[in-house]
Amino acid sequence: MSYIVKPKVHHPSLQKNAIGRTRRDYEGAISTLCAGCGHDSITAALVQAFWELDIEPYKVAKFSGIGCSSKTPAYFLKEAHGFNSVHGRMPAVATGAGAANRDLIMVGVSGDGDSLSIGLGQLCHAVRRNVNLTYVLENNGVYGLTKGQFSASADPGSMSKKGDVNTMAAIDGVLMALTLGATFVARSFSGDKAQLVPILKAAIRHRGFAFIDVISPCVTFNDHEGSTKSYAYTREHQLEVVQADLVLPQAEIAIDYSHGEAMRVQMHDGSVVTLRKVDENYDPTDRDRSYEVIRKHLLAGEVATGLLYISPESVDMMEQNEAVDGPLFNLPFESLCPGAAELEKLQTRFR
Repeated sequence: MSYIVKPKVHHPSLQKNAIGRTRRDYEGAISTLCAGCGHDSITAALVQAFWELDIEPYKVAKFSGIGCSSKTPAYFLKEAHGFNSVHGRMPAVATGAGAANRDLIMVGVSGDGDSLSIGLGQLCHAVRRNVNLTYVLENNGVYGLTKGQFSASADPGSMSKKGDVNTMAAIDGVLMALTLGATFVARSFSGDKAQLVPILKAAIRHRGFAFIDVISPCVTFNDHEGSTKSYAYTREHQLEVVQADLVLPQAEIAIDYSHGEAMRVQMHDGSVVTLRKVDENYDPTDRDRSYEVIRKHLLAGEVATGLLYISPESVDMMEQNEAVDGPLFNLPFESLCPGAAELEKLQTRFR
């Protein structure tokens, strides 16, 4: 992971928020992701959301696992706390941090591989416990760091850059989150900043587990057999001094469409995703209806986006366990250790 620091040069006319900070104050290191990657668009949306919410960066804790998506926390809120965990284990680390200090504003960034394969069990229990965490799943359907194998979210019939066809059913993170009882569920597209920023702001302010599935195009794995710009073709027609891959810069995919409308979006590899924003009259507080609508559009080949479900009566993990109001690390030793007499009472119960 790269931590190349951006120049600390701020134009004096940059707009400031209510606490006197500019958007530049919410940025991080220079991204090392491929030019045009949807993940960087999500980073920009996170920067905008935290800036608009007037949140001091030091009050935020960022968490990630392994994968292209898990590099994202390095690129926003340089003054925030951060923890890059092992593959698929980010939810457990975030759960512990939130238990130790419930004053932290926690945001976890993961990918479809990190979340829906090796980390699926961790994710399920974080949802079940209603950990107070904004969980952003950057969804591109592939393992980007290991050359584009299908992830668990890859649609049946989709083709890899090597020409392999995916024959397995996909795990839909949104439907899974609804089934497990998530108290905030949303989906968006990385290029739709107008929709994504308000969703992120709502998720950050939500008390409980906020799951956001963001469709995020991968610019790298679009070199199919027969392309003269593919890695295979280039290697075949050149004298290699060193084996290296060239990833040509791609333009960021940005869209704009209204509530209730469908939009066909062509990805860098030529495939098409049909996004449909839920109608303005859609009721996001009805879990069963939310599941029905998402499933209906899924069967029609469409991806429903927007705030899909929110619980008006969310009770997070710490409240469920009747924990003290303040951070646990502030408690004095006497409160954490009740003494030998209390221990003896506890042990008596098990004799």
